[in-house]
Amino acid sequence: MIVGVGSDLIDIRRIEKTIDRHGDRFIQRVFTEIERTKSDRRRLRAASYAKRFAAKEACAKALGTGLARGVFWRDMGVVNLPGGKPTMHLTNGAEKRLLALMPDGHRPIIHLTITDDFPLAQAFVIIEAVPEDRAA
Repeated sequence: MIVGVGSDLIDIRRIEKTIDRHGDRFIQRVFTEIERTKSDRRRLRAASYAKRFAAKEACAKALGTGLARGVFWRDMGVVNLPGGKPTMHLTNGAEKRLLALMPDGHRPIIHLTITDDFPLAQAFVIIEAVPEDRAA
């Protein structure tokens, strides 16, 4: 069953300007180490960061909290499954909120899609509760 849905659309140029203005301070405050490593290797670095920023916003919306009530930027990080499919890894306050959304006997699966087409980056997050006895 779906327990949360979120989407976000951002102008890549906004992230590029923020990185130019605040540099490492912004990147360290918002992005996880995995996200920084992946984005810093990209030729289109700002687009990579913008997709991840949009994913965090979409995830916060799907959690129903936004960036409040103990949910912080680095509590949500884009990671890739072994086959390359993106998903979100949640920690701290975001993880607590995610688990609070789960009905008894269910575990969360976070579905994520991210894309960009200059000048825009977009993300959609769906949080699904699946019975614990269902295979992954």
